[in-house]
Amino acid sequence: MAGTAGQTRDTPSGVPAARSATPAGTNPDSATPAGLVDRHDWARTPLGPSGGWDPAVRAAVELVLASPVPMALVYGDDFLMIYNDAYAELLGAKHPDAFAQPAAAVFADAWHRPGVGDVVERVYRTGEPFLESEAVAPFGTGESGPFGATAFTRGYSAVRGSDGRIVGMLSVATETGTITHRLQSLSELTSALAGTLTLDDVARVALRYGLASLDVDQVAIGIDDGGGWRVVRRVRGELLDEADERLPPVWRRIPRDAATPLATVAGTGVPRFTGEGRPLARYATDRHDELVTALAALPLRAGSLRGGITFGYREPHSWAPAERALLSAVAELVTQAAERARRFETQHGTAQLLQRSMLPEQLPDLPLLRLAARYDPGVDGNSAGGDFYDAFRLPDGGLAVVLGDVVGHDVRAAALMGQVRAALRGLALADPEPTAVLNGLDRLVHSLGAESRNEELFVTVLYGVLDPATGRVTVASAGHPAPLVRRWSSTTASAEFVPVPPGPPLGLAGRRRPTRVELRPGDTLLMFSDGVVERRGQDLGIGMSTLAAAVAEASTSDPRNLCAVASAAVPGTTDDDVAVLAVEHAAAPSRSAGLLVPAEPIAPSRVRHWLADQLAGWQVPESVIGPAVLCASELTTNALLHAGTEARVEIDLSQERLLVSVADSGTRGTVSRAHVDTLSSRGRGLGLIEQLSDTWGTDPSVRGSTVWFEIMLPIDS
Repeated sequence: MAGTAGQTRDTPSGVPAARSATPAGTNPDSATPAGLVDRHDWARTPLGPSGGWDPAVRAAVELVLASPVPMALVYGDDFLMIYNDAYAELLGAKHPDAFAQPAAAVFADAWHRPGVGDVVERVYRTGEPFLESEAVAPFGTGESGPFGATAFTRGYSAVRGSDGRIVGMLSVATETGTITHRLQSLSELTSALAGTLTLDDVARVALRYGLASLDVDQVAIGIDDGGGWRVVRRVRGELLDEADERLPPVWRRIPRDAATPLATVAGTGVPRFTGEGRPLARYATDRHDELVTALAALPLRAGSLRGGITFGYREPHSWAPAERALLSAVAELVTQAAERARRFETQHGTAQLLQRSMLPEQLPDLPLLRLAARYDPGVDGNSAGGDFYDAFRLPDGGLAVVLGDVVGHDVRAAALMGQVRAALRGLALADPEPTAVLNGLDRLVHSLGAESRNEELFVTVLYGVLDPATGRVTVASAGHPAPLVRRWSSTTASAEFVPVPPGPPLGLAGRRRPTRVELRPGDTLLMFSDGVVERRGQDLGIGMSTLAAAVAEASTSDPRNLCAVASAAVPGTTDDDVAVLAVEHAAAPSRSAGLLVPAEPIAPSRVRHWLADQLAGWQVPESVIGPAVLCASELTTNALLHAGTEARVEIDLSQERLLVSVADSGTRGTVSRAHVDTLSSRGRGLGLIEQLSDTWGTDPSVRGSTVWFEIMLPIDS
């Protein structure tokens, strides 16, 4: 235990990656669980031959066998049990006959008791973890087993395969105590990591777990990133509120050839444990690194991922074998979650790139027409959606607007959507009349279906032409929901559906007739996909009427506001994409300006000065300028914190309101920021926007996220 001050003592340790399910370094005999894993005829079980096991299942088995505490993997619909030596001791005479047998058979005399079989089935079905302290567990043979009526803490957490599906559960059963509590927290960590999507999420969970459950003074995680490593760290005593906890971690880069303990184990794959000394002194970035005396550094290594995780103490620390095994188990769980997150981010980036190429870069800017669109993918982020919208100028000065839906969320659906959108533009530029355009698209889809011998192509489109001078819209539908018009007056507002004949979807020849509707100054045309109004088990008419009521009751007729209102109008979740396109026939031209600010500390200050000067030049009342400047500064700070990219600030001033929006271009924003309650680095942004603006919202898009707010102008202004 003794050591010289300033001297570092390293001892290689850990279990190398095993080629079989048995951890390397063990010498299993035929009666041990490790030996049974190697000798069992798995081909006769739902797991199949061990050589073909899912990597995630194999990793779970290795974790169980290497654990010093009683652990079992309960696999598949039959709940086959694979457990370790410590769990075998709990089973007593039931071992080894219980190995690879259904849990219901192993615990036949207790399976139907409350809190036994029903818990296992519930966790397997829902994925929700279960933890029970100080309970009598059904080990041994009835009450005469080796542990009798001893109280145990039991925990179950779902185990997911490489494809994300639940394939089993991890079961931990230990006698209640201090060490037991720390080991039991593995179940909680497993549950928390199961809900992560991105590497940011994984890092946040692992860092919080290390400080809260392992009681260390410092935790750091590093992941390979191109030519180097990106590292994030948490230190005990940091002042973090709830908003900070939800912010993406701040990563820093270090070279691949760095000699830090984290980079070393990440490169070699061999864990190292330092009991006392100054292991980070040579590489310290601040006093927190200099104070670390004892350090455990473990690799995070999987097929597509290299990295490391370190746990540090400010006092000398003896890394007992049980604690080393615990940290190895933690590292393995983090590795599995990080590899899933890496795959998700890669697939998500591909889907984002594909989706980005399918939607317009920007909507037309016309003096008396204000346009806005919103797109919410109904998929998990790994697929490109099939909905699309578009708006473009026609040679005669008219405006073409379109919203369509291609059934499916795969590459084929996205490719078809791109073909339809491109063909529609070509047809409209040659002859914009709606019936002619839809008939041309009908022939295209029919031809594509015949060529691919795919009779299941299903495409609906709503297409219209708007005359900016008169506000007249000519619209036709190919099986798509009718658009909605919000009628505005100085005293009231209403919403009505345009009575456009639905017509057959594209590819199914039939008659499609146009309908004309007048947009008076102040009116807004709203086109939407069926994901806005359809809900499982609910009549479509209910969704349509709910949407109309919400649009009529909206605080303003601004198209951005109406897009947000329409997207959230119908309660309940949907698996379908949500696309909305709104066009307002303004009563008078609006004034607009924009500013692109880089991701640097002085950006919010630049936005404040620019916005104040711009609004003052437009003679906006001071009662509006002050709140607008404060809110815009807050949104700019939020965008730079979350995305780490430049931000675009845009303002639009009409006769009745000021609209300010701040957009980031970070693609990760649509994944890691699901809610806007993370505004600001100190959590005050949301309340600020709510108090100072009349309405606000968020517009997730394939290019990042946009947060906006409106402030109504005083009537006498």
